[in-house]
Amino acid sequence: MAEEGKKVIAIDIGGTKVASALVTLGDGQTPRVEGYGRRPTEAQLGGRHVLEVALGSARRVIELAGGSVDGVGVSTGGVVDPRTGDITYANDMMPGWGGTHLGSELERAFGVPARVMNDVHAHAFGEASWGAGLGSDSAFVCAVGTGIGGAFVEHGRLLLGAHGAAANIGHVTCTDAAGIPCQCGGVGHVETIACGPGILARYLELGGVATRPDGRPTDGADISRLAETGDEAAIAAESRSGHALGEVLGSMVNMFDPDCVILSGSVAKCGPVWHDALGRGWAEVVMPPQANTPVRSGTLGDAAPLIGAAQNVVSSAYVSLD
Repeated sequence: MAEEGKKVIAIDIGGTKVASALVTLGDGQTPRVEGYGRRPTEAQLGGRHVLEVALGSARRVIELAGGSVDGVGVSTGGVVDPRTGDITYANDMMPGWGGTHLGSELERAFGVPARVMNDVHAHAFGEASWGAGLGSDSAFVCAVGTGIGGAFVEHGRLLLGAHGAAANIGHVTCTDAAGIPCQCGGVGHVETIACGPGILARYLELGGVATRPDGRPTDGADISRLAETGDEAAIAAESRSGHALGEVLGSMVNMFDPDCVILSGSVAKCGPVWHDALGRGWAEVVMPPQANTPVRSGTLGDAAPLIGAAQNVVSSAYVSLD
């Protein structure tokens, strides 16, 4: 899958942290991830500051590698032009990040090829190539956490789309979200109700308690535990989220017909109430030929986007870029 012994600086740039590691790929073996580190993004300080954090993270890794690497692979929030490595758009979580010429800045700094991809794509490419999708010809990957992202990988290539937004599952409509406004300006999108903040909002709306007995704010893990103990507000919030995502995933399977579905992210770690509801939503919409498509849990965790970004350096994730 990769050339032997390729050493890649891998960077994962998010709204709150920048993670980095040295990833070695070669001879069909599972990538080796070494020297994992993380720094606060401090995104509120602007795009130039985020770039400096990324460059500093890369310098740390190249020192770890003894000063010699074969490339830089980047996973980042925002809309990316993978042809140039430019950040073409970023929302208010990363003010000023849009317009950053990230790929060319990295190549100028380190003198090696740099490839940049959206963080959802990087996560999906890592899981499909070396994680839960290893050995499968195709996978639909869905990450469910603060938001919901998706990507379709087939024969080692990501479906990109005309605007780089193919398989954007978070903004697919579902019956459970009918009439509910989405932050993107649309209405009825699954992300609004099925992501972590959507679960919390529904729990509080139904009378759930905002603060735990120890004084800390209620979070998603609390709601999942409460649902398993019979708390009605928690059960309703978890069930709506799971059912909505199951419905949309079933529709995606009808459309893309993957070998498997891979679920990852904090919400995917919810308990049986959520997963049972997901199964019900799935069963209501999936077509008989695809009904037995396996739904697997991601296996790479925080390493998934780093591995995906590194893999993209040695074998392009996108058909249209070769």
